[in-house]
Amino acid sequence: MKRIALFVLTNLAVMVVLSIALKVFGIDRALAQEGLNYGTLLAFSAVFGFGGAIISLLISKPMARWSTGARVIDGSEGTTERWLVQTVRTLAERAGIGMPDVAVYDGAPNAFATGAFKNSALVAVSTGLLQSMSPDEVEAVLGHEVAHVANGDMVTLTLIQGVLNTFVIFLARVVGTFVDRAVFRSERGTGPGYYITVLVLEIVFAVLASIIVAWFSRRREFRADRGSAEYLGSPQPMQRALARLGGVEPSALPEAMRAFGITDRPGWMALFSSHPPIEQRIAALQSLQR
Repeated sequence: MKRIALFVLTNLAVMVVLSIALKVFGIDRALAQEGLNYGTLLAFSAVFGFGGAIISLLISKPMARWSTGARVIDGSEGTTERWLVQTVRTLAERAGIGMPDVAVYDGAPNAFATGAFKNSALVAVSTGLLQSMSPDEVEAVLGHEVAHVANGDMVTLTLIQGVLNTFVIFLARVVGTFVDRAVFRSERGTGPGYYITVLVLEIVFAVLASIIVAWFSRRREFRADRGSAEYLGSPQPMQRALARLGGVEPSALPEAMRAFGITDRPGWMALFSSHPPIEQRIAALQSLQR
């Protein structure tokens, strides 16, 4: 269960750092001075676009632990922790993946899963979720997170983000060159108009790209709900867990972890919401039961 994104924000941060590095080392200037070779620019954009997404993926586990204060457990800490670890192990076996790290963090009801590889992921739940839900509801939530891992959602998101990053970098520089030459009358596309336009458009295009990422995230939530129902042999525990979540204030996960939590905000921010409304998710599970 996931929200908008440690992954997305980390990726954006990496993109900003890379963009600054391009300017500091004069790579942007060299590209512009040589004129626009679209093939070279596209290849350049792909390297840096996918580079940012892949780096974000590879550091997702330590970033998740750091941003939420999650503590990895092994089951020796107490009865609840032992039950959590054993439940995740059972679900992982049913899903056919390696045993994820299991973590607990302080906060209102929420959970997330992250990690670059199916066989070395991280599944974390909040203390609020453990305290507010029955064991079968917690198991359903864990099943949902394990389904995200088994479905390879993080890798798929990385590929989508990499493609979007590529076009953000590419289009920003194409438009930046045009604006610099047409508006500021620079001969080789290296005037201030180029750098200002590229910076502004990278931000604007990145925001637009996040709408596409959020749309994909909403689609995968239904699939993860179905996965939980399959692992538990019934959709009812997940229905009850979602219904309970609909009546409580979800944990305010750090913005960086929102693509990987349980619930999301409704309203005018719907385009940026990484989760469909809980009512729709419950209805989809009820259709499975029928």
